Amino acid sequence: MNNNNIVNIPFNLPYTTGREIEYIAEAIKHRHLSGDGVYTDKCQSLLNKYIGCKKSLLVPSCTAALEMAAILIDIKPGDEVIMPSYTFVSTANAFVLRGGIPVFVDIRPDTLNIDEDKIEEAITDKTKAIVVVHYAGVACEMEKIMSIANTYGLFVIEDAAQAIMSTYNGKPLGSIGHLSTFSFHATKNIISGEGGALCINEDSFLDRVEIIREKGTNRKKFFEGQVDKYTWVDIGSSYLLNEITAAFLYAQLEGAVEITKKRLALWNFYQLAFQKVNPKLAIQPRIPTNCQHNAHFYYLILADHDVKSKVIQFCKAQGISTATHFVALHESLGGKKYGRVHSSLDVTTNISSRILRIPLWIGIEQYQDNIIENIQLAIDNIVSSMPQQQLYLENI
Repeated sequence: MNNNNIVNIPFNLPYTTGREIEYIAEAIKHRHLSGDGVYTDKCQSLLNKYIGCKKSLLVPSCTAALEMAAILIDIKPGDEVIMPSYTFVSTANAFVLRGGIPVFVDIRPDTLNIDEDKIEEAITDKTKAIVVVHYAGVACEMEKIMSIANTYGLFVIEDAAQAIMSTYNGKPLGSIGHLSTFSFHATKNIISGEGGALCINEDSFLDRVEIIREKGTNRKKFFEGQVDKYTWVDIGSSYLLNEITAAFLYAQLEGAVEITKKRLALWNFYQLAFQKVNPKLAIQPRIPTNCQHNAHFYYLILADHDVKSKVIQFCKAQGISTATHFVALHESLGGKKYGRVHSSLDVTTNISSRILRIPLWIGIEQYQDNIIENIQLAIDNIVSSMPQQQLYLENI
């Protein structure tokens, strides 16, 4: 490769629709810049439409939404919450803050989602909820998970941070569990820099969620004329998203269908191209037939950590930013301190050391051939230097 011709290709580049500034200016004209203004209402209406939930509420982050979910289901010290270890820290931390204990179970080797066949054996008399994470926008096996939850009287919370506009058996992700959470962080498909949403599918949560979101007060009822003054009635915090951010987000949500379509085209281009790589050297994403994903990101699973690191360094030398992903929570200091492991997490440990995420953002199509060529070249170079007996990728 000629390093003089290298173009730096970032791992992520936030996409804008072109209407964000217009809507922000309009929000400023309204002179209502705190939460629950015109653009908050517009965003929540679109989310209700896309997700099909009973109520959606904009919040400052998906982390905040998860914390609200933990309050809503009344997590108490010692309550156990089953979840994958292969997820972002907020999935666990939201429940730890209420005294809950994350119980980590293994993931499936195909979707990298929580293994639904390992959930039931992790249930104890202290179990309060199951938190599922729809990894890379691909749905967990929700039919079986909801059946288990119904049998044992457990709550199901969908951590759909990566999964807006994805479906399972034709149902939007976020509409299946009792509660669901979304992220609009700058690294996500639909963005507002920071921001998130909590979606409610259970009638019993509809009133209390408004109180929790308003610092534990009945302020919402005051503005609706139901009480003559508002006061402190429950625990809560400041969980409203400001109108400037909501205005930006509305431009994104308006374009959500088109954004998803464009990302899927980029994802499919990668998927077709990497079919040429020997499957013993790199495993591609595997999407169940009953799942429609949203092309949140594209990844390959390589032979081992050493091969992955060499591919990352090779690509970096060519100006291409690739990335790993989560450090499994059960291997972290916090995970060991606050959570517990149920049974073996062999797949989680194995996958987390081998996954390579590849740049995917709207506008990257002009660079995709270059990215594909360099990753294939990196793999070929590594393979050519390895003893033949090591040239085998475990069929996970």
